[in-house]
Amino acid sequence: MLQIIVMARWPSPGRCKRRLARDLRNTLGLPNSSERATRIQTRLTQHTSAVVRGLADAMAFEPVLAVSGLGPSAAERWRQQLGLPLVRLQGRGQLGTRLRRQLMHGHRFGMPSLVIGTDLPELNSDDLKQAIEQLEHHDLVLGPASDGGYWLLGIGGNLIRSPQHWPLNGIPWGGPSVLEETLTAARAHQLSSTLLPRRNDLDHWSDLSPWQG
Repeated sequence: MLQIIVMARWPSPGRCKRRLARDLRNTLGLPNSSERATRIQTRLTQHTSAVVRGLADAMAFEPVLAVSGLGPSAAERWRQQLGLPLVRLQGRGQLGTRLRRQLMHGHRFGMPSLVIGTDLPELNSDDLKQAIEQLEHHDLVLGPASDGGYWLLGIGGNLIRSPQHWPLNGIPWGGPSVLEETLTAARAHQLSSTLLPRRNDLDHWSDLSPWQG
């Protein structure tokens, strides 16, 4: 059994997509930029959830919504709205800490795990199918993002049992060398790794432009 974890921040004005909101305000001069960015984040989360739900009908895995910005009751209501079967809170800490916390659920049950975010307009079921297939043959599967990070992290069956080898410590989260540093850590632990096609996270107005018109 496999788990696919959707890392999602509750769409709230001023608390999500702040870089996009700033671009909408400063570059385009649009009013209510925070509300507009929040609506975009809402659509992205709905899209990601729909892709995961659709694939779950065809393949056996456990979809999980991992939420930040809400308490347990509100997170459960959001889970129901998105149509995903399980919800967990991300908890506190930097991204690496929150990723490790979610992956530990897989560790406890020996369950290979894929982690994705909700910033990918072009996410599709073929990408996730490819990731699942590659995870059968590699310790680590990464989906490179155009900003130097990654849009997908996969931890295979052997690696999920060895948290001390997960390439999450010392990574400069949010910087342009996240992917490079992760691969360096993987090589240091002699992990087999593979890369999926590069995709474009939506963080700035320039990322959204190709989807206009």
